[in-house]
Amino acid sequence: MKILCLLLLCCSCFQCQTAATKPAPVNTTTKSPLTIGAIPLPEGYERVPQAANSFSSYLRQLGLKKDKTVYLYNGQKKYNQQVQYAVVNISTGNKDLQQCADAVMRLRAEYLFIQNRLHEIDFTDNNQRHYPFKGTTHPQLLQYLEKVYAMCGSLSLSRQLKPVTAFATITPGDVLIKGGTPGHAMMVMDVAQNNAGQKIYLLAQSYMPAQDIHVVINPVNVKTSPWYTLTANESIITTPEWQFTTQQLKRW
Repeated sequence: MKILCLLLLCCSCFQCQTAATKPAPVNTTTKSPLTIGAIPLPEGYERVPQAANSFSSYLRQLGLKKDKTVYLYNGQKKYNQQVQYAVVNISTGNKDLQQCADAVMRLRAEYLFIQNRLHEIDFTDNNQRHYPFKGTTHPQLLQYLEKVYAMCGSLSLSRQLKPVTAFATITPGDVLIKGGTPGHAMMVMDVAQNNAGQKIYLLAQSYMPAQDIHVVINPVNVKTSPWYTLTANESIITTPEWQFTTQQLKRW
């Protein structure tokens, strides 16, 4: 059943892909950033302050690889190398498991593990069955997550997360998610704002097959890419390989 679902999702994802235009850098004089929090901002924007030990702060501190190539779980290069701005320095594993919703769960689990909030690492499947983490070491966490990836997905995660009623309140750690087969999930990695109150945000994803987690470009606005602009009355968010509605923003 899972193999059939994966095949259906592959076909749908291929059909939903948009022709991504490779953007001009936000700041051509800035070297490739080494963390999410160092990705250059458009002029006039500043990052929204976040608490030191928050999930938002953790995401900003995530390292980025110098090599911007996205690799699949098997070491091969992803066919489409035009969708990413930067690649997150976090393992993918050698199995075709850590896909879109799985990458979101991975980042959340890693944060809770670092904070020693092990009892909060718990994901549910489509039948609301819980899969709590019962280990204490990082290798045990990775082994546990492989089971979670096999039993949980975009549908179950969309049910586990809480809806965000006002998209304007978007914050790092929120998730754009469309549950189901096909489905997709992307993590909000950072949020910034200018003096006029205009917000911009970064998105990251894994995809199919399982691949490096990567910060995506903005295919609609190359001037602000990789930042996405929060626009009044916005209803559709177009990313390089998927479209979401603003009603599909959820929170832990």
